[in-house]
Amino acid sequence: MNRIQEAFQNKKAFIPFITGGDPSLEITERLLYAMEEAGADLIEIGIPFSDPTAEGVVIQKANERALEAGCTTDKLFDTIKRARKKVRVPMVFLTYVNPIYTYGKERFMKRCVECGIDGLIVPDMPFEEKGELAPVCADYGVEIISLIAPTSKERIQKIAEGAQGYIYCVSSLGVTGVRSEITSDIAGMVKLVRQVTDTPCAVGFGISTPQQAKEMAGIADGAIVGSAIVKIIEEYGKDAVLSVAEYVQKMKRAVSERSQTDSVQDFLSFRKL
Repeated sequence: MNRIQEAFQNKKAFIPFITGGDPSLEITERLLYAMEEAGADLIEIGIPFSDPTAEGVVIQKANERALEAGCTTDKLFDTIKRARKKVRVPMVFLTYVNPIYTYGKERFMKRCVECGIDGLIVPDMPFEEKGELAPVCADYGVEIISLIAPTSKERIQKIAEGAQGYIYCVSSLGVTGVRSEITSDIAGMVKLVRQVTDTPCAVGFGISTPQQAKEMAGIADGAIVGSAIVKIIEEYGKDAVLSVAEYVQKMKRAVSERSQTDSVQDFLSFRKL
């Protein structure tokens, strides 16, 4: 069993996202330690890029801050490698096709292995073009995390059949960002996935409150939160570590409450047999 599988084993996972190098690489490293300590089951880390097309304003600004602070892909790799000596939960990079090809596919995957990266999310890589990276990822044991969205429709099951690690269920149309209400039929998406695979599903895009996290964990196997955390980092800068840790702890508690509720329901269903 690899680290990603362990993150979902017998529990609902809470997955925070941060942009690497925002506001500095030193703070990124401290955030990784603090989020794990606060209960994060898996951590997604964005590689700063000048044109993050899937991101809303909050994360776009985080990319700009990281780049202006001097963060490069090599420096982020070095930071993650150092952090991996202490961090035990899985870490996944979120990046775009251009940075991978610019860096070199083989070289990029080799460095992922060296620093203990478990998976890769590439928002601008269509499912039909997954073959461009799949072989080299397989060679180095880096799992490609598939994304499904409300617009995927008849492609949902096709995408899910070949999924690795976990499936990123995009809750809302458009780019990332906090939303007051999530109206997509997440349950319907997850139901279609469940018909073809037992790969865990985690819901992201728009989740920001404990109640939203709890609801999504009730439907799927975990909740992903990015923009809400990045907003805390934007507000507090180098002093954000404690506030982010407190937020992660609160969100993990909400997701865990959902897990406990599910366990009670399972027990009661068993007693009725």
